[in-house]
Amino acid sequence: MTDRRPSSSARLLSPLRDFLRTEIAGGVVLVAAAVASVVWANSPWSGGYERLWQSEIAVRVAGHVLAFDLRHWLNDGVMVIFFLVVGLEIKREMTSGHLAGRRAAALPIAAAVGGMAVPALVYLAIAGREAAHGWGVAMATDIALALGIVALAGRRVPPSLRAFLLGLAVVDDIGAIVVIAVFYSTGFSLGWFAAAAGCFAVAVAVRRSGVQHASAFVVIGVVMWFSLHEAGIHPTIAGVAFGLLAPSVPHRTPEFIDIEELTDLSSVEAARESTTIARESVSVVEWLQHLLHPWTSYVIVPLFALANAGVVVSGPGFRSALGSVVFWGIAAGLVIGKPLGVFLATRVALGAGIADPPADVDRRRSLGAGWAAGIGFTVALFIAELAFTDESQRAEAKLAILLGSVASAVIGLVLLRSGPSPTARAADADGDDSAAVATGNPVACHGADSSLPE
Repeated sequence: MTDRRPSSSARLLSPLRDFLRTEIAGGVVLVAAAVASVVWANSPWSGGYERLWQSEIAVRVAGHVLAFDLRHWLNDGVMVIFFLVVGLEIKREMTSGHLAGRRAAALPIAAAVGGMAVPALVYLAIAGREAAHGWGVAMATDIALALGIVALAGRRVPPSLRAFLLGLAVVDDIGAIVVIAVFYSTGFSLGWFAAAAGCFAVAVAVRRSGVQHASAFVVIGVVMWFSLHEAGIHPTIAGVAFGLLAPSVPHRTPEFIDIEELTDLSSVEAARESTTIARESVSVVEWLQHLLHPWTSYVIVPLFALANAGVVVSGPGFRSALGSVVFWGIAAGLVIGKPLGVFLATRVALGAGIADPPADVDRRRSLGAGWAAGIGFTVALFIAELAFTDESQRAEAKLAILLGSVASAVIGLVLLRSGPSPTARAADADGDDSAAVATGNPVACHGADSSLPE
């Protein structure tokens, strides 16, 4: 009888591990692209920087012309793929990840809500009278860079804290998507919105009919993107919608896959069948993440940073930013509001008894996670492009995002790396867990999933 038990060779995808490694490595490329953008914008070739991204590209479809500059095509068009991957990760986390159970999801949800509300309030307190429309900029968390800081902290960060931070960042992305759709969409058209809703309904019907060809969904998605654009709703929402629509259950149960059949490459037909078996042994969500996530992490998001992070850092410009409420509102929101919101919200959730605290996490590291969440780079830049039409305010916002994210990263890394490792703490005393809970630690000691890799 053929052994149908899964082996390590049969497990082609490990979704969470794959996601984390790509995010962390992509964070390095993202930082390099951001640095290159700033250097280019302040170099003798700075004129070429703006000329490149302001180059106009026109697309004519059925007599309708879409003419945008290269930066606009990147921000509104290519970034749809980034938001598709965001939607896929949200779907995976909510169905089989750290947001699947009520108590498991309660703490990162509470932390994300606090981490969005408090920075927005801090911004409004500082800049509400002059530039209230920028309140959404300080809310965002960059998953790649936040996880990169955790990776730099190494084994001093317990796996449960990584799970908490990932869940927080995913919920934060949901909040950012809602904010973009509701508050940063302009010129609303009911007719085009109905067309976009109709496209999504067609996509749902096509999926339920069993159609698996990606081309069908690509065509529907492009039409939905165009309809959202014409409706005045930011078209990247189409990516999120299709990510949430993707099936999260494999067509074939991995436990019942014949290993010999899977590895049979004796002929072209056998190789095709092996590919089909491997493809159907994982869900569409996992497969698309595996295919698209490297492209978004290593190409699309770095290109976005290259196009949008190029702020001119001159003496007069820097002095002007230091006198701007937009600059201080965003910087304070990221560096002060974000960790404060995460800290207070987790404390309230644990005090109310609605969530379980992660294992082996002391107060210092929980605050470190809050500051890591204050790295708002990618989505913050994205919202800043939508929120500010005045070029000087946009430049001040970008500078605040850059400096605020760097400050949050440094503080978070120092806190996460300080103190003994979790194993050393466990060896010191058996009573640390109860002591941490008694002192009101916002993310203390028991009950979290510790399956994340070191």
